Amino acid sequence: MEVLKIATAGSVDDGKSTLIGRLLYDTKSLTTDKIEAIEKSSKQKGYDYLDFSLATDGLVAEREQGITIDVAHIYFSTAKKSYIIADTPGHVEYTRNMVTGASTSQVSIILIDARKGVIEQTYRHFFINNLLRVKEVIVAVNKMDLVDYSEEIYNKIKADFHALNEKSAFKEQNVSYIPLSAINGGNVADKSENMPWYTGQTVLEHLEALEPKDVYEKGKARFPVQTVIRPKTEEYHDFRGYAGKLYGDNIKVGDSVTVLPSLTESKVTNIHFFDEKYDEASAGSSITIELENDINVTRGDMIVKSNELPRMEKDINTTICWMDSKKLVAGTKYLIQHNTNRVLAKIESVKNVIATDYTGSTPATQLAINEIGEVNIKLSKAIYFDAYNDNKSNGAFILIDTATNTTAGVGFIN
Repeated sequence: MEVLKIATAGSVDDGKSTLIGRLLYDTKSLTTDKIEAIEKSSKQKGYDYLDFSLATDGLVAEREQGITIDVAHIYFSTAKKSYIIADTPGHVEYTRNMVTGASTSQVSIILIDARKGVIEQTYRHFFINNLLRVKEVIVAVNKMDLVDYSEEIYNKIKADFHALNEKSAFKEQNVSYIPLSAINGGNVADKSENMPWYTGQTVLEHLEALEPKDVYEKGKARFPVQTVIRPKTEEYHDFRGYAGKLYGDNIKVGDSVTVLPSLTESKVTNIHFFDEKYDEASAGSSITIELENDINVTRGDMIVKSNELPRMEKDINTTICWMDSKKLVAGTKYLIQHNTNRVLAKIESVKNVIATDYTGSTPATQLAINEIGEVNIKLSKAIYFDAYNDNKSNGAFILIDTATNTTAGVGFIN
């Protein structure tokens, strides 16, 4: 079954957790005991409605304060698709959490409180979705019940967001607008009778209608080798296969390929998926590839089509979202994890800090936690990469602190 990954974003009390809880409820994805717990808690708090945010806010502090702090992953399915939702916090101090949640998502739902309209937080959320090149964005204008389901207010917010969208450099992004009332389910899974002026799809209808071509970016085929398969059994005595996940584009039997960094050339002879063989594998498939000749291929190498070689360099210009309390400064050393490849890296310079409200950048010599900036990095050996804008999977990396082994930052190669 097709899996769609979604990230949510919104300011405090915009209703992210309520929207997700409502989706779970309307798709019958909540267990009976969970529904009973929501009913009991809502009654104890004196609510005359079901507080669906309790379905997602797992931390005690989240439930007490009514805010989202950590990234929570929620799973549910319909007859057509399986969904994974990353419920991300919207506060500026949790920018790193939002980047983490949105980095693997194909769709983003940005919530806007109909009473407040487009605010500073909205700029930040949209900026991060542009930075991460999330192809499909749903602008959910929530709490329409609190503005008397006003079409005029909805149109004003839509116009304001459209003006914000004009500032985006990612023109391939599709932005859709849906007015809704998450608390009572209006336009979440079912059409709202209170907004007859809106003739578009509900949130669930929109998600169900999305096709892979709508949310996946096409790029060049990249196959980072995760492991070498050598069973050495009687049946597969001489078998040598290379396992990993295929990114960017399809690859098929007969394709001429090059192994990096050795630049050794070969051809694909077989493609395995579990115990089946295929003539062609699509992007996103976890497969094992057999090559025509027994060449030296190890974990960390990359197999690409011979006419689609990536760049191989030791000096890279990057955009980094910093996640560590220890500031990023020139001269410090980290490990870069790029696909299955891990190399030593030295920070050459921090050039600027980029404002997440589209006002540009300011010169800087360091990055503090949750800041995003342009950074030059020198590597101990060349890596084989694409610009993030050309191939997301082969243009992203993480920085690892060598002393603590923590993920200090996430980067995108320019």
